[in-house]
Amino acid sequence: MKAVNNDLVWFNGEVKPLSQARIGLEDRGFNFADGVYEVVRFYRGKPFTLTDHLDRLVRSAAALRLTLPLPVDELAHEMRELIAQTAIMEGMVYLQLTRGEAPRAHLFPAVEKPTMFFYARPLPAPWQPGEGAGCKLMSVPDERWKRCWIKSLALLPNVMAKNDAIAAGHDEAVFIDDGRVTECSTCNIFTVKAGKLYTCPVGPKVLPGITRLVTFRLARELNIAVEEISLPLADALNADEVFITSTTREINWVRQWDGKTITGECGPITHKLHQAYVQAVKGQTL
Repeated sequence: MKAVNNDLVWFNGEVKPLSQARIGLEDRGFNFADGVYEVVRFYRGKPFTLTDHLDRLVRSAAALRLTLPLPVDELAHEMRELIAQTAIMEGMVYLQLTRGEAPRAHLFPAVEKPTMFFYARPLPAPWQPGEGAGCKLMSVPDERWKRCWIKSLALLPNVMAKNDAIAAGHDEAVFIDDGRVTECSTCNIFTVKAGKLYTCPVGPKVLPGITRLVTFRLARELNIAVEEISLPLADALNADEVFITSTTREINWVRQWDGKTITGECGPITHKLHQAYVQAVKGQTL
């Protein structure tokens, strides 16, 4: 069996040890958070929903008037090759694209030389459907910008909210905008009422999560109704079930929100969707 090597990075077209990769102090990603990123999970050495992730990368980059330095199909090939070189079987790829190095100024440089890199990291096996203690959520004011549909590097409000939630003994922060639920600091959120799913629509305050997208597909296959609506917090707290979705967490059930117990165990709709998600993963990665 090949030894695992998680010290490799694809950096501007070259694979090298992470310790040898260098980004200039005037890189606009460093100075302005002028860039975008993606996180792609892989199972058994094979990426899951890679096409969806790269489609979102293209949309995010276009929103910032950034151009990918190589075609998407070539990028997908390079990512698969790097995963194979690391010999990591269960993990994630982190990819970052910035406008590159240029003298510090607010105006975009006349000639751009983008910086792009990605590397793989191992991840522990995800919870199986119904397992785990269930997440504890804490509501926080949504003070972010109104282009959250872009997977931007500018994540400081998310970072602050996440740390506040952890410090208060919770697992995740839920953003509340004008009294209504938007998304969490690192994931999307769904509520379940009378067998129907509710989640805030993608837009100014919601990222088009890939696991969110997969959940929509699975719900259609399972004949589970979905409504995209930003619920008032009081309505969300009265849900029959709540779950969060993300690339690294998959579908994770919620036990408690703002100190209120939602369910004492994983609810039936959440369980059914997570089971279907696991089967979808196997279908793409076996």
